[in-house]
Amino acid sequence: MPQAGSLLSYMSVFKARLKSAHNQRTMSGNEHDWLALKPQEPSPSQCCGGGCKPCIYDVYEKELAQWERAKAKQDKSLLMEKKEQSNNSELNPDTFTAFSISSVEQLTEDTYQYRFELPGNSSLCLSLGQHIVLRGAVNGLEVQRAYTPISPGNAEGYFEVLIKCYEAGLMSQYIKTWKKGDMVFWRGPFGGFPYRPNKETSLEKLPWSYQENTYTGRLNEGLTKTILNSCRRRPFVLICGSPVFNEDMSRYLKAAGIEEDSRFVF
Repeated sequence: MPQAGSLLSYMSVFKARLKSAHNQRTMSGNEHDWLALKPQEPSPSQCCGGGCKPCIYDVYEKELAQWERAKAKQDKSLLMEKKEQSNNSELNPDTFTAFSISSVEQLTEDTYQYRFELPGNSSLCLSLGQHIVLRGAVNGLEVQRAYTPISPGNAEGYFEVLIKCYEAGLMSQYIKTWKKGDMVFWRGPFGGFPYRPNKETSLEKLPWSYQENTYTGRLNEGLTKTILNSCRRRPFVLICGSPVFNEDMSRYLKAAGIEEDSRFVF
């Protein structure tokens, strides 16, 4: 029969082990909770490639940094700033906002014009060159694409988008299901880069999706070939400049394999 001192020592060890096991389960559960709150890195299909600023990858990096700060402080309230979508009918470049379809007009066999409602007499107030990003889901895969509204920039109470649907297009499969009254999520506006001479000195200031295929330097024969080789399809080149520039560019393009039928000089 164990002595009293030995029994007390045994019970102390037993309680310590129980407490340790409980703490491990608590820590494990807490870690699981934080992992469930961690932002998911976007898939390539979620980037529209339209040069959005912020790009969806920029938004992801911002939310990931916010999650890391909250986890380090073990304070989930710091995640309350995170917003993935909104229903206030105000277009926002950082969050997706729901807009109701007020009309659907089929213009051709595969082309549709959609009108979306804006609250009151508000307008998108887009500037030249700007676009907005649509979010959809097809078979559980989130897809994003950029579209430019065709309605006047100062149109009040609505905006319109003209969309051509493709048989094998992922986003087209989602768009074909739209009907009047459906809620569709948009984010923006993006684009419309104003020209500011001698202001931009680094490609890092460009939107993420533009950096890879943007080049700096004198436009000579070598740089022309590099740019053309990065094109996924055979390009059609428009040339506009001084007579000397147009002559040089025509020569560079010919050396790169771009014949006269694939270029036009203004």
